[in-house]
Amino acid sequence: MKLTSFLSLLVAGSLALGSCGNKGARTATNPGKESSTTGIEYNTDEGMKVSDFEKIPTGPGLVFIEGGRTVLGSLEEDVTGNHDNIERTVTIASFFMDEAEVANIHWLEYLHYLRKDSSEEKYRAALPDTTVWARDLSFNDPYVTYYLRYPGFRYFPVVGVNWLQANSYCAWRTAKVNENLAKTGGDDKPRKNKKGKGKKDAPAAAEGGASTAGALDDGKGGPSIEKGNTVPNYRLPTEAEWEFAAQALVGTQEVGNENQEQKRIYPWDGRSTRNAYGKNQGQFLANFKRGRGDYAGIAGSLNDGAMITEYVYAYPPNDYGLYNMAGNVNEWVQDVYRPLSFQDVEDLNPFRRNGVGDEASKYDTKGNQSLINDHVRVYKGGSWRDVAYYLSPGTRRFMAEDSATATIGFRCAMINAGTNK
Repeated sequence: MKLTSFLSLLVAGSLALGSCGNKGARTATNPGKESSTTGIEYNTDEGMKVSDFEKIPTGPGLVFIEGGRTVLGSLEEDVTGNHDNIERTVTIASFFMDEAEVANIHWLEYLHYLRKDSSEEKYRAALPDTTVWARDLSFNDPYVTYYLRYPGFRYFPVVGVNWLQANSYCAWRTAKVNENLAKTGGDDKPRKNKKGKGKKDAPAAAEGGASTAGALDDGKGGPSIEKGNTVPNYRLPTEAEWEFAAQALVGTQEVGNENQEQKRIYPWDGRSTRNAYGKNQGQFLANFKRGRGDYAGIAGSLNDGAMITEYVYAYPPNDYGLYNMAGNVNEWVQDVYRPLSFQDVEDLNPFRRNGVGDEASKYDTKGNQSLINDHVRVYKGGSWRDVAYYLSPGTRRFMAEDSATATIGFRCAMINAGTNK
């Protein structure tokens, strides 16, 4: 046999053996029957409990946001002179985000379960401040009574909710989704045990506290991180996640080209706030204030079609499938506000948390020279009452975490668990 033929057979055999070895490789969904390091069999009296696992259930209402490298920061001239979001390159891990803002019907559902399952005190603490619509020199009085409760406003974004209330909603939503998963096994049919009886409901988390997603495996069949039968916590997105999702630059990326050759001022292409294409050409792409006194245009030819807030699925979604990432309502994010966050925080999943660097004591709040402390939070996105400047993802403002307005709502986010992407 010729040497070349022998070498070819040897290489082919090696590849075949290698492929056979890879075929049986341990994975998250196929960990094997015994430990690959100790040889001890799983799921025995001595061995560790290793649950069957396919994948983490997808949380209701969420859209997958593929992460990556991007340039965060203001792309337009800083007309406010704050200079608090200078451009810098960062990397954001993939995550999930609500496709639309949390709507009135979702908040009414929250209030329903609080009244049913919790104390009157917690129910009252969760009520939005509907008086945010009241203005001394405007007749917005009907919205005070009707905006939250009237059926016609069901899918308009909830407002009058402060940052603390939004966080409590996220904790409740996590517990409620996991409770429902425990009942149904991820579908609409109750799971059965061997005797045909429905399994006992998983305990819900206390309102405002840790969810069942954080529970350790108690060996009794309940939800736990180790079993993979719960969704991770719903939460407010970080400022960096929100800005990255609003940019939606995945829609401008050329296949095989790592250079980001196009940027966006808004969550859509071009420098205009109007649709440049198709049958909707010339129509506005967001709900915002066009100019002084102009909230919606003239009768018979309304520009954005909304004097106040708008349906949460109005206007075209961005390239991630997210609605109203510009206009309609501003949205709370997790971060504490600091003007120098852009240079202080890390470049992988940047986030400004409480009590870390740039101490609040440096800001003269007692002398009324500053509004910055550890209880002011960032909000993003522009609203029905803002001019187009604030529609750019890089703009940022802040407000006390226990304050609410008729122009700020929120949406939830969730980590992409079990992956390094």
